[in-house]
Amino acid sequence: MNYMSKSIVELHKLLKDGVVTSEDLIKESLEKSHFVQDEYNAFVTILDDAKGVPVTDDLLSGIPYGVKDNYSTKGVLSTGSSNTLRDYVPFFSATAILNLESHGAVMVNKTVMDEFGMGGTGTTGHTGIVLNPWDKKRMCAGSSAGSAAAVAAGVYPYATGSDTGDSIRKPAAYCGIVGYKPTYGMISRYGLFPYASSLDHCGVLTRSVEDAAIVVDAMKGIDKNDMTSWDSSNIKLYESLDTHAKGKLCYVKEICDINNYPHADEELRLHLENFMKVIDKCRAIGFEIEEVSVNQTLLNAIPAVYSVISYAEATSNMSNLTGIIFGPRSNKETYIEMMKDYRTKNFSPLIKRRFVIGSYVLQAQNKDRYFHNAQRVRRLLVDKWKELYKKYDAVILPVGTGPAKLFDGKQEMLDEVNAVLEEHLQIGNFGGFPSITIPSGFINGLPVGLNVTGNCYEDSKVLNIAATIEANLEYKNQLAKGGK
Repeated sequence: MNYMSKSIVELHKLLKDGVVTSEDLIKESLEKSHFVQDEYNAFVTILDDAKGVPVTDDLLSGIPYGVKDNYSTKGVLSTGSSNTLRDYVPFFSATAILNLESHGAVMVNKTVMDEFGMGGTGTTGHTGIVLNPWDKKRMCAGSSAGSAAAVAAGVYPYATGSDTGDSIRKPAAYCGIVGYKPTYGMISRYGLFPYASSLDHCGVLTRSVEDAAIVVDAMKGIDKNDMTSWDSSNIKLYESLDTHAKGKLCYVKEICDINNYPHADEELRLHLENFMKVIDKCRAIGFEIEEVSVNQTLLNAIPAVYSVISYAEATSNMSNLTGIIFGPRSNKETYIEMMKDYRTKNFSPLIKRRFVIGSYVLQAQNKDRYFHNAQRVRRLLVDKWKELYKKYDAVILPVGTGPAKLFDGKQEMLDEVNAVLEEHLQIGNFGGFPSITIPSGFINGLPVGLNVTGNCYEDSKVLNIAATIEANLEYKNQLAKGGK
């Protein structure tokens, strides 16, 4: 029996009815972990000694799951998919992981990511490239590549992720699953390796909106160790889930109009056609949807704003990676030589570039021109979206320029508006907005997704909108062809 293809609620019922045991589920999940590792390289660590736990009334009890490798896990290798931490075993677990454990969840592996969450391809982790289970010639996106591949391939019903720009939501779209990052601070970031602290969100990848609600209910909560966390005890995502939601949505003309893409390829055209068909279906089931216009110059600034702010914060956050406090220590004579040797040998070229840029924009003579200006434009973008939320319940947009990208495909030059289509999910991080991606169709046999983003603290509303759309499409609980 293929139990890992089932939803959390289905698995819980089987466990409570005695049809299957926690040990049975873990055994199956571990077997699939090894298969998926051989096929797609999704894991840094597989916990072959994972044990079953008593099954309670808690929906997650006894069910296996995966953890992105930038979550600290006590006694379990936690590398951030970086050579700099290739031997690092934490002495504590992230609050989000402790919360899941308190609900009886069983970790069975740690998933590959882009190094320290930097990169959107799933290709920069120190253990190698993550392949897409729908097509090995294509990427999973990143940085939560391993989590997305594992959930799509049916290793378990959910895995944790982190999202600084779109690192949960785009891999979900590329792998045909659901990716949800809640409002900033709903889930504690204590124990999550920091990339850009003002943008980092914890979240989850699942195969349905329902499962995403269940898991985040368990992960969330105020935490004295994270001063940005807040009390969400009055928000019951699963309990309040509604697949008959109504509301007023909008999409942005400048992002969705095919006429804005003079160099559009077939996949981009089909992707936008698919999106507009879903918009028509949403109207047919009762949503009121309007097209809105946003200043193109403001939209064009999104990628640059993200780069400046995230690289600057990363440079500061990762200044502790010296090879002296922890990590493989160099045998050089002075501490300066040790740090230089450690960083030169162990960081990937992409990380080095980002640190150089981050240091440059933070220099006194550059800070106002680059970093402060990026913060100002970030505020303009957030204010624009908040203005939309005064009239609309959520913004609905396509994810990316089509399905998963080829590893060896010719990369066409992106004009500014193409870049906006690829990068607009970053607005959800700029404002800390709740944001969820769900599958919306197929192009040439590969999945594509749409995104729903709402105002802060309105997570239930956002999930209900997504669940209603999901219920009227055909892609809930789907597995990648390689995972069937």
